[in-house]
Amino acid sequence: MTADRAKGTAAEPAEGAAVEPVDAAGLVARTRELLAAHPPATTDRGDFLRARFDAGLAWVHYPAGLGGLGAPRALQAVVDAELAAAGAPDNDPRRIGIGLGMAAPTLLAYGSEEIKRRFLRPLWVGEEVWCQLFSEPGAGSDLAALGTRAVRDGDTWMVDGQKVWTSSAHLARWAILLARTDPDLPKHQGISYFVCDMTDPGVEVRPLRQITGEAEFNEVFLTGVRIPDAHRLGAVGDGWRVAQTTLMNERVSIGGSRIPREGGMIGKAAATWRARPELRTHELHRRLLDLWVDAEVARLTGERLRQQLVAGQPGPEGSAMKLGFARLNQEISALELELLGDEGLLYGDWTMVRPDLVDFTGRDAGYRYLRAKGNSIEGGTSEVLLNIVAERVLGLPPEPRNDKDVAWKDLAR
Repeated sequence: MTADRAKGTAAEPAEGAAVEPVDAAGLVARTRELLAAHPPATTDRGDFLRARFDAGLAWVHYPAGLGGLGAPRALQAVVDAELAAAGAPDNDPRRIGIGLGMAAPTLLAYGSEEIKRRFLRPLWVGEEVWCQLFSEPGAGSDLAALGTRAVRDGDTWMVDGQKVWTSSAHLARWAILLARTDPDLPKHQGISYFVCDMTDPGVEVRPLRQITGEAEFNEVFLTGVRIPDAHRLGAVGDGWRVAQTTLMNERVSIGGSRIPREGGMIGKAAATWRARPELRTHELHRRLLDLWVDAEVARLTGERLRQQLVAGQPGPEGSAMKLGFARLNQEISALELELLGDEGLLYGDWTMVRPDLVDFTGRDAGYRYLRAKGNSIEGGTSEVLLNIVAERVLGLPPEPRNDKDVAWKDLAR
């Protein structure tokens, strides 16, 4: 194993190196070469994923040397179909979704070449889990009011503060972090964006138990955490702009994730309907059909949104998708409970656990109903997203603000 492999960095070619233009036929050939060299049946899962990344077949629209080939994003489906047909292993978005959907696009857009080559490969392979240190006890819906402080000390930053509602912090090796670097500027202007080492001795992770009994979320205390300036993404004070890339990708990854027809929540409810004919009524059947249609519309809308991403970064339309995802999941899970009647009220296990997967549809109907309540909070509350859709999609007047030009230190808190 070479030194760069030991650190998890990508192999040659270098980022941006010239590659031959890639079309669908070329991707099929390249994928079959990968499968021939690394047969899925006899190759270790991690070795296969690393080889796939190095072949440029992880995310084909990324640059050469960073897991891609600079190909159109839409051609990823060609690779995925070939690999699925061969029974090849894949990474697990339920465990590394924050890295894939939020950290990676931001690292690609704002990271130095060294940053990208250090972090993207182990992130995609799943060797290093990521979390998001954004929300705070006093800065959730109004994220720009965050108060975690980063003070420069030579080539490093000293960070102190508290973050909350942090999914997978108990698993994470790295975090994307927003911190205030200039309290004398208005709240949106004095923020910087960092990559934080979650193994730093100043990082303390405490579980937050949910109504499901588990502790998927956490609160994180940062005390004298040192971050190299080389781990800053974007310019000092430009963190809010960098964060928009993360947040827009987050909403697309939650609301527009690719699922098969009758997958996800609606698939669970439909399976219950088919398996339990004695529980059926005409009214429940009508409502199930209505929700099935809504789920199919949402699936197709998500596919259209992903195709639009070929043109560049996601826009505020992802907020509308995330809104629909939350509403739909909650309505479907409630219908499934009604379908099961008294049996649906049973919930078998309140044991406090720290899960290693974020799975909205796992376990039983009672779990799905309880877990779906969080869908309208995580990734941006529905109320905040309604404002985003109103202002940035529909072009309605923004809510009046009296704090836009006030220094953060002078804001009432």
